[in-house]
Amino acid sequence: MGAIYKRRSIRKYQSTPVPQEKLREFIKAGMNAPSAGDQQPWVFIIIDKRKILDKIPEVHPYSKMLHQAQVAILVCGDIKKEKHKDYWVQDCSAATENILLEIADQDFGAVWLGVYPRQDRVIGIQKMLNLPEHIIPFSLIPVGYPAEEKPGKNVFHEEMIRFNGWE
Repeated sequence: MGAIYKRRSIRKYQSTPVPQEKLREFIKAGMNAPSAGDQQPWVFIIIDKRKILDKIPEVHPYSKMLHQAQVAILVCGDIKKEKHKDYWVQDCSAATENILLEIADQDFGAVWLGVYPRQDRVIGIQKMLNLPEHIIPFSLIPVGYPAEEKPGKNVFHEEMIRFNGWE
């Protein structure tokens, strides 16, 4: 539970590069997410070119922290890998959360930026990165050494629990 409570949306990063072996560990966590029928419809794109990181905010209005970030991980769905139609969205969500938890567990900072289902963002990033039609950008995760601290949180609301229906 430690990584779950520690994970926060970090939007400010130090200028220190994230080591490649750390990025591989983060993505390995994503690849170990549950997947419908074990279809594993994901593709992960590491973006570390400054020119690309600085251009993404032109198509994603909530991604300005990419100007500070040294690297980002783009989680994509490969619809050619689908065994179970449209479950790639749930699979990529699970992969994204696994990555975020591993990042927090290793004391790095990150934030989940939604791309899909906003078609302006999907198409903009597809064009920018020259992605084939069957590769759908799902989420973008800027990663870095945090330049801000946020306290962990433990949110639990008993009133959100129901048993055996809505009674």
